Amino acid sequence: MAIGFIGLGVMGQPMALNLARAGTPLVVWNRSADKCAPLREAGATVAEDCAAVFRQAPIVILMLANDAAMDAALGRATPAFAARVAGRLVVNMGTTSAQYSRALGDDIRAAGGRYVEAPVSGSRKPAEAGQLVAMVAGEAGDVAEVLPLLRPMCHQVVECGAVPAALLMKLAVNLFLITMVTGLAEASHFARRHGLDMARWQAVLDAGPMASAVSRIKAAKLVAEDFEVQAAIPDVLKNNRLVAEAARAAGIASPLLDVCHALYGETLALGLAQADMVAVVRAIEARTDAGA
Repeated sequence: MAIGFIGLGVMGQPMALNLARAGTPLVVWNRSADKCAPLREAGATVAEDCAAVFRQAPIVILMLANDAAMDAALGRATPAFAARVAGRLVVNMGTTSAQYSRALGDDIRAAGGRYVEAPVSGSRKPAEAGQLVAMVAGEAGDVAEVLPLLRPMCHQVVECGAVPAALLMKLAVNLFLITMVTGLAEASHFARRHGLDMARWQAVLDAGPMASAVSRIKAAKLVAEDFEVQAAIPDVLKNNRLVAEAARAAGIASPLLDVCHALYGETLALGLAQADMVAVVRAIEARTDAGA
């Protein structure tokens, strides 16, 4: 039986390609049909619509941008919902709020389906290399069924317990990622405005104890002022909002994240919606130029 995969965006397309190249029979669908071409070439079946994916696949992976896109794919709050999810295992690999994921799982189970959340840590380059980290939550038997499907996409899988523990884990990881990359962008701005040799700045950073796979990739992009998308500004802003909302709901302070939220909003306002998250440096530059 084929595995369904809906959502072939910046992350979803390379993830699905890794599944197909590992020999997994796939039936895929994406709102923008052109994104399906590489999957067709890799041997996947391209469905005519979301409903066709559910008809053909007992397990359906969703890698979609937001709650509305997921609800639309599932036909949630319509008569189509039960027909699509009954007898199916739905795997949410996107990033949503924990509250949404818990409610979605309840609705799927009430309609006779099963639900696992499996958000991933990593951007497009790790997705292409099959080097993502997955966080998985759900019923033990359902998680066990999903684990083999994650191996072609992920170099490590961490089981987190019951829904929505995996999404809360992802939000905690994202808090660190967002604040770290924003700090790196500010450091590059500081170095550049002081007239330092940026290649040497990168060399010192890469050789030091703070270096990581993320810092090496993002520092190189900052030095080259290369804003080609790995993690797009609107996606980072969405993730920032989700973490902030979860913090507020729990009465948790998030001072660094709150500053980042303002900066990514300013970056988006500068017309950089198609840029990588390191383009936040442009918002920092704008504050400097405005005398902030």
